[in-house]
Amino acid sequence: MAHHNFHITGRRHRAATLRPAAAGIAATLMALGQQAQAQPAPAAHALKEVQVQGQRDSGYKADAASSPKFTRPLLDTPQTLTVIRQEVLQEQQATNLQEALRNTPGVTFLMGEGGNSSSKDNVSMRGFDSSGSIFIDGARNLGSSVRDTFNIEQIEIVKGASGSEYGRGAPSGSINMATKQPFADDLSQLRLSTGTADSHRATLDMNRQLGETTALRLNAMLQSSGVAGRDFVRSKGQGIAPSLALGLGTPTRVLADLQVLRYDGRPDGGVPTIGLSGYYNEALAKVGITGMRPVAPSNFYGSLGDFSKTGLDQGTVRIEHDLSQGVTVRNITRVGRSRIDQLLTGTGATVSDGRGDDAVARLDPATWTASRSRQLRWQDNTLLTNQTSLNASFATGRLQHALSAGLEFIRETQTTKGRTGAGTMAPGDLYAPDAGDQVTGQHITYTGVNSEGSTRTLALYAFDSIELHPQWQLTGGLRLDRYRTRYDATAECGGRRGPDCGGQPEGTVVPSASGLTASGTLLGGKLGLNYKPVEHGSIYASMSSSQQPPGGSSFTLSTQAGNINNAAMDPSRAINLEIGTKWDVLERRLLLTAALFQTTVRNDMGTVDKATGEVTQYGKKRVSGLELGAVGQITPDWSISAGLARMNTRVLQGSDKQTGARLNWSPRLSFTSWTTYRLGHGLTIGGGARYTDTVTRSVSNTAEAATSNMLNTQAYWVFDGFLSYQVNRRMSLQFNIYNLANKKYIASLNSNGGRYTPGPARSARLTATLAF
Repeated sequence: MAHHNFHITGRRHRAATLRPAAAGIAATLMALGQQAQAQPAPAAHALKEVQVQGQRDSGYKADAASSPKFTRPLLDTPQTLTVIRQEVLQEQQATNLQEALRNTPGVTFLMGEGGNSSSKDNVSMRGFDSSGSIFIDGARNLGSSVRDTFNIEQIEIVKGASGSEYGRGAPSGSINMATKQPFADDLSQLRLSTGTADSHRATLDMNRQLGETTALRLNAMLQSSGVAGRDFVRSKGQGIAPSLALGLGTPTRVLADLQVLRYDGRPDGGVPTIGLSGYYNEALAKVGITGMRPVAPSNFYGSLGDFSKTGLDQGTVRIEHDLSQGVTVRNITRVGRSRIDQLLTGTGATVSDGRGDDAVARLDPATWTASRSRQLRWQDNTLLTNQTSLNASFATGRLQHALSAGLEFIRETQTTKGRTGAGTMAPGDLYAPDAGDQVTGQHITYTGVNSEGSTRTLALYAFDSIELHPQWQLTGGLRLDRYRTRYDATAECGGRRGPDCGGQPEGTVVPSASGLTASGTLLGGKLGLNYKPVEHGSIYASMSSSQQPPGGSSFTLSTQAGNINNAAMDPSRAINLEIGTKWDVLERRLLLTAALFQTTVRNDMGTVDKATGEVTQYGKKRVSGLELGAVGQITPDWSISAGLARMNTRVLQGSDKQTGARLNWSPRLSFTSWTTYRLGHGLTIGGGARYTDTVTRSVSNTAEAATSNMLNTQAYWVFDGFLSYQVNRRMSLQFNIYNLANKKYIASLNSNGGRYTPGPARSARLTATLAF
């Protein structure tokens, strides 16, 4: 069911039944399936309620993005824009953003450091970190709260620079999660699931039309689950999202919504990479030890006392008013807060007798141990944003315009508090760790070593899509951001890296960065030309840009000369060039896309001349490639969502050891697919396949020292299966099998290659959907 955000609609909504849809991948995938779809997508009408008879449901295929900044349908948008609809999320039982993003190619995940290992938003896309370019309904969403999908209608991924839409951001694009909204009909749907790894989940989606122009919607979630193939890792979550719409079908519409989400669990600190294919340890090699046995992926190296508590609270009020036919003004105000409180035990392989990694006295693997590092993290993010926009369709002479213009104010803060007293755990048995091993000295207290960063932004933007001729469209947009970032931090004085004590005792907490500020103006733009040889096809060329100022999305400014986050540095700049084509085929059931792209990033590095002290800003990286996509229905019973990305990455100008190297976390080839087929009599089968090529963790043009643990991950395929049965009008059953071949693979790797997160083992889940 597609309810477009930023466009409050009144619409009829048929009773929820699990409609199987169909899909597949021609020659590369088996026709495995059918779609268990909760509700067919109704037509949306802003001014009045209209019932459309005999409308074809497009299933996986979306016709438009939720944001009014995209003034054309997806078919006529001159940029790669992938939409993952709720139907796909429900069939796959994708419960968080990380699982949902498996449906688009060119996206990888990495382990964080310093307590960030279990964050679910360490996203790399088209060669660059995109963790700071995640949005909810077009408003920036920061922090490391688990991003659940229970209140998500669809997820939209813009590939390539998108500074004209969202301001500062990653050169690789942006990810927007569009939430569910009330509509003018009744819906009651309960989804219950249970599966292996002691996983249980319940979600409720209820909508009530309270009057001719009023509707109330409630989404809720309760979850408790482990991770298939991982001992002791647990997660418990609760969420609730009520929303109220007033004035549906009238010229003035108001929507107020609230979302509260809590997760509490035992995080995953990873598994040592020792013994995996591609692992190498120089100290061991010197004494003739090679071909080491890998540890079991199920091993847990943390403590039963580890915890991770995350939360998200946000409230939004949206007001829309139709000034006249085709002219609408909108105002959106959002207040939000996300936070994380975590104690995690990380690990790394230790094969020495304690005198250092080069002192290998323990030649017997039975005596080898794994180090265990206790890591504390506390972080709080807040957001206040107000957006006012105007959308208008009009003509100037023979030119038809679709205009979107607006003013946006954003205030974001990030506070990190230092703590001590996590305690210590002795190194554990490398091959048989014990999560019940004693923790000594645990007494968590706040140290006063804190940091606080904030960014205020005032932005003006305008987009216009001009129909020059029935076959030619020109799309352009500009966004001007005036920003100011402030950063304050304290640290313990003394020591090798601590600030000067100024006469205070060593270890005293003193300011390390006081009142650091960076301000400036960012300009993002896009320009695209569309040629439509036929009504349902387009060929386009486009250019877009983005910038990332000092502080980026972390709000952390640096006093170190030459650091890219020093306030004196200029923003890094990205340009994305793209040519492509999009076609609605098979009676507009199926959207086929192809695009050649090239993203170039400049000025993302700095250096200091040792003799003169002069700072030089430099750096040039390039990612180019091809992306193919297919989404929709091949036949009314066969549906498909698939994508393939081929990337070539290169450092054109970097440090001596980087120039000419490939970018890290960027597979040359990646492929994703999901297909379902409706057999009849209520039965649907389906499944998916994903491929990720080898990924390097280090940017280097030379063979690194053999002590570098894992330099690359291995390529892998993962296959999933799906079966659903429509029992009756009010009940359907769904059975998912994940990782059918029980493939062992690296889902994410940390920066030094010493530990990794194993991909989930083979697992199963049974889901019942009840409409009442």
